[in-house]
Amino acid sequence: MTAPALHVVEHGSGLPLLALHGFPVDHHVMSGCLEPIFGPDEAIRRIYPDLPGLGASPAGGVSGTRDVLDRVDAFVDEAIGDEPFLLVGESYGGYLSRALVQRRREQVRGLALICPMVVAEASGRALPARTVRRADPELVAALDPAEAAEFTDVAVVESTAALERFRADVAPGLASGDRAAITRIRSAYALDEPIERGEPFAAPTLIVAGRQDWIVGYLDQWHLVEHYPAASFAVLDVAGHNLQSERPALFEALVRDWLDRVADEQRV
Repeated sequence: MTAPALHVVEHGSGLPLLALHGFPVDHHVMSGCLEPIFGPDEAIRRIYPDLPGLGASPAGGVSGTRDVLDRVDAFVDEAIGDEPFLLVGESYGGYLSRALVQRRREQVRGLALICPMVVAEASGRALPARTVRRADPELVAALDPAEAAEFTDVAVVESTAALERFRADVAPGLASGDRAAITRIRSAYALDEPIERGEPFAAPTLIVAGRQDWIVGYLDQWHLVEHYPAASFAVLDVAGHNLQSERPALFEALVRDWLDRVADEQRV
């Protein structure tokens, strides 16, 4: 039986860029942080799907991360075919992106990982102590308690700007999705084999982590570096799991550098 189509939002035309969001949010996380980087004439087709069971995408019977990965792989066939493409993954989407590279390494011309999940089980992660680097107790106290709990669950920077980005990019996904599917995926969160295997992935890569990210950490990400010999690796201070909205200028500069390196490789 054919799996139901994923909900997807697209912008632009040209070289495809597939952006995979984290868990259990939706495509707004990716479009919110990436779209400001692209000018109106940029020859890149940005593809923002909601992962199965998340956002507006139907679950289609997914029962774990293996099923999610298979569905994303099939989506590439449907939306991109055999064209070269760029791949960006955030958090859980970074976990999926690393695995997708193993299946399509000749097709992926560049990889960017934003706060990527490296260790699936939280108990096995090397995590820093929970630290708020820019606290604003008055801002948090003025929020509805439910919103305050969601915002402060990951916030290293408690500012009006960070809150606005949270409301626009994170909150919509938290409020949507298939709760039963989310529970099933969480129960089979890890892939059952090592992701990085075989030859290193030599295309331009970016790995960016938050120094105060108490969700996936930053130390485990360092173990990825030798598998990606063309990788820039950055750990940003005053930044947690939502570093793209807490340090937006630096984040955008790093992504632009990665895009420039990809373009330079195409000209060689």
